[in-house]
Amino acid sequence: MNLADIADKLGLENLTPELDMNGDTDIASGYVSDLLSDVLAHAPHDGILVTVQVHLNVIAVSVHASLAAVIFALGRKPDEATRLKAVEEGVCLLVSDMPAFEIVGRLYELGLRGIKT
Repeated sequence: MNLADIADKLGLENLTPELDMNGDTDIASGYVSDLLSDVLAHAPHDGILVTVQVHLNVIAVSVHASLAAVIFALGRKPDEATRLKAVEEGVCLLVSDMPAFEIVGRLYELGLRGIKT
């Protein structure tokens, strides 16, 4: 399933329309955490991160961890400088008014799974 399908099915707001979400990357896994060192250690390559953190370090960690996208929970949105850095780095940013727990449950219903360690 690509990011466009996921965004559509979850009703997510796309903060990075400059980026193509219809690409060939199959999103099969995700990770939820607000502790960025945890994300660096455990997030799956080409996965989705669900978090409430909206600062610039989220983009740096997403790039380093090779994440395809970040979903911000509870309607939280980064500032414009952070959004522009995400566009520059090719990280799609999505927003949901749902809490992280519900977002993850919906992603699970769509077939996404966590990584096995």
